[in-house]
Amino acid sequence: MTALLVVAILVLLIVVHELGHFVVAKLTKVRVEEFGVGYPPRAFLLAKIGKTEYTLNWLPFGGFVRLYGDDGVTEHGRGSITDARPWVQAVILVAGVTANAILAWFLFTNALVLGVPTIVDAPQQGEKTQLFVSDIVQGSPAAASGMAQGDEILMVADAKGQTLSPLTPDAMLEYVKERGGQKLTVTYQHGDSVEVATMQPANAVVPSAAGRPALGIGLALVANRALSWPSAFYEAFFITRDAFVSTAQSLWGILIGLFTNKADLSDIVGPVGLVSVVHIASKNGIGNVLKLAAFISVNLAIINLIPIPALDGGRLLILFIEAIRRKKIPRIGIQLLNGLSIILVAILMLVVTYHDIARLVG
Repeated sequence: MTALLVVAILVLLIVVHELGHFVVAKLTKVRVEEFGVGYPPRAFLLAKIGKTEYTLNWLPFGGFVRLYGDDGVTEHGRGSITDARPWVQAVILVAGVTANAILAWFLFTNALVLGVPTIVDAPQQGEKTQLFVSDIVQGSPAAASGMAQGDEILMVADAKGQTLSPLTPDAMLEYVKERGGQKLTVTYQHGDSVEVATMQPANAVVPSAAGRPALGIGLALVANRALSWPSAFYEAFFITRDAFVSTAQSLWGILIGLFTNKADLSDIVGPVGLVSVVHIASKNGIGNVLKLAAFISVNLAIINLIPIPALDGGRLLILFIEAIRRKKIPRIGIQLLNGLSIILVAILMLVVTYHDIARLVG
């Protein structure tokens, strides 16, 4: 089911991207030969409206738009993308990225309306909350127990069997402070397994409070909180903006690392690793899945702007160079660059997939 969900997300993001190209091509009078869901071979023709065929194809991993004049050789004249003004071609190319940005905004909005895990100061009346480990102090009792950042605290009990309630950061602080030197049993969720650790609060664990007994755990109280549509629409705009900034910065760091031989590709998630990521997100509700899909849409938009000839950014770069030279780049040169780009992307995908499989096996 998770694999099917991943396919559904990828199809949605890619089809919306292509829909951006499609809509602007129609508005600028560039002929759309085919709008396909999935990749060839063709399964069947859904409809033909005007000169545009709408098709369903056998490989269900995305979609495509085929524009008249895309081959750049034989298809010329009215409605040809090759003969369109450079600004028209540029707008059509940018439309796919724009569509992904709008989709991300829409997905973030719906995620906030449905409710996503949010760090809160205190629970509201009747609200279900979860207590997570946000940090571990090195050399502390918690660090020695094997507990890790991201684990969920399920129960805390002392030697007399008195349990901590409610499970909040403030209540935990007082509970531990009153039991200095006593052994505490902490039950927590670590990945897919429930672990039990025995810890003894100690002094001098937290430098700013050396005389207070502590376990050395930073805590975060998390609740699923939903926003109204207007609030969600407003907040989602800034979340989308921040997602673009952070993703662009991360991608820039990776690109610089590739040229300086310092790139670490082990943390990049590919299609195989995405199954695991979506599976984890789905455990926290549909809102979290929509939030993840929005982040993927942002990534797809930014990646498409990279000036690699096979991507929209590469085609924009070629348009820019042709505008400066005032003549077309030889077709054979573009084909060679496209071929080289596809090979480089394929190698990158193989490396990322290797790390995905290594993580799954590990």
